[in-house]
Amino acid sequence: QVQLVESGGGLVQAGGSLRLSCAASGRTFTDYATGWIRQAPGKEREVVAAIRWNGITYYKDSVKGRFTISRDNAKTTVYLQMNSLKPEDTAVYYCAICSRYDIAAWPPRLQDYDYWGQGTQVTVSS
Repeated sequence: QVQLVESGGGLVQAGGSLRLSCAASGRTFTDYATGWIRQAPGKEREVVAAIRWNGITYYKDSVKGRFTISRDNAKTTVYLQMNSLKPEDTAVYYCAICSRYDIAAWPPRLQDYDYWGQGTQVTVSS
């Protein structure tokens, strides 16, 4: 059973920064892709960033230039560095794994992610 644990969320003022971390218990990130997905109150989940097994990244347009997804060399932790945060970034942020290498789409669709963490709350005040 894969367990993903997110950390690093919190309350920050607009313009501030946070770094989210995602660790997988007992394994490394050798899957097809790892993504950060967020869900704001009353809205659907959306993929904000993803990193493929070969290091290729994807960003949602609204976070390009502000968010950076990365992975440590040992592939034990995936990070989401969030700068210049805006109130509209307020959401629960989830780390998720797309384990299948036969996924044709890039970035993976929400339904392609098969392991999810519990989420961490990010609140940006204006």
